[in-house]
Amino acid sequence: MDVSRLSAWQIFQAGGPMMWPLVIVSIFSAAIIVERIWFLKQLHIDTASILGKLLDKIKHHQIKEAVQLCDTARNPVTNILKSAIVKYDRPRSQIKEAMEDAALYELPKLHKNLPALATLAHVAPLLGFLGTALGLVRVFSVIKMKAGLTMPVTAADIASGVLESLLTTIAGLMIAIPVYITYNYLVSRVNAFILEMEQAATELISSLSE
Repeated sequence: MDVSRLSAWQIFQAGGPMMWPLVIVSIFSAAIIVERIWFLKQLHIDTASILGKLLDKIKHHQIKEAVQLCDTARNPVTNILKSAIVKYDRPRSQIKEAMEDAALYELPKLHKNLPALATLAHVAPLLGFLGTALGLVRVFSVIKMKAGLTMPVTAADIASGVLESLLTTIAGLMIAIPVYITYNYLVSRVNAFILEMEQAATELISSLSE
């Protein structure tokens, strides 16, 4: 069988039943990736510029205006900074505690669906290997049947099972590799954003404590 002459649908069918779970994994992975990239893109703000404006308003005791600026931005960074600004006249420990409480609410939003994406990246090759095992079972089933009938086993008898084994392995890896690379990229983006949040929070606490 010349695989290069097969259509995409024929190759899919030759991969056996495990190709369907792999399609489902790829669809869910793509959906999570698109959603996370869009979400992180919406978070992009000039943190240094906003922090500078907030510090200037706090310096001039314009607390209400600073809170309004945070409300306008509607960003995890500004939400955390807002929690500190509304307690600007409290001790440093209370301001820090308020920011930590706000972070507990905001951080899960950043990590949302990333564990699921990591799981899908690990499941895809496992499904491929399961398809490989099922393909080999088919091969040995044919060999056993032919041996019981004292019939010679030809290459054509085992070709479909071997092809199924190879195609599911390839499909699983082709899904897992880009998904895992994208997962690591998204995690790095989230970690960079969290670091930016921590730096802004530290600077604001220092300013409020003066």
